Amino acid sequence: MDEYKLTMHDERDTIALAQNIESEKFPNMVICLYGDLGSGKTVFTKGFAGAMGIDEITSPTFTIIKEYTGELPLYHMDVYRLEKDIESTGLLDYFDKDGVVIIEWADLIKDYLPEERLDIFFKIMEEEKRVMKFVPHGQKYEELCEDALWSRFF
Repeated sequence: MDEYKLTMHDERDTIALAQNIESEKFPNMVICLYGDLGSGKTVFTKGFAGAMGIDEITSPTFTIIKEYTGELPLYHMDVYRLEKDIESTGLLDYFDKDGVVIIEWADLIKDYLPEERLDIFFKIMEEEKRVMKFVPHGQKYEELCEDALWSRFF
């Protein structure tokens, strides 16, 4: 399995990268975001959503999930405060709703994530600088990384 690491120098870089990944979207796509508070997870989501024609993205921290209508449905999850049994929340049903699922704090539900997905790890290097590591799981996600990352950034 390939991994890709990219350095983002500011939020504009993160948004541009998210837009590149959005250009390769497909139904039932699952993107799992990992990283500390303030590392860029919501910025990435806003960039991805903006490319789908969705303008008003806010962190769903207190609602767990927000649904948006764009070119495909976008299901934005923030499972940081998830306290219930994950199976009883209905979150797992979203993986098969023909939309795009973006999960912040995905490490908290790692045992429930689909086998095929894209993991993105955010690491704060400096005030604006981030290193992002992309780990594709499954052929579709490997191809996505080749098309959206490798060909456009290397």
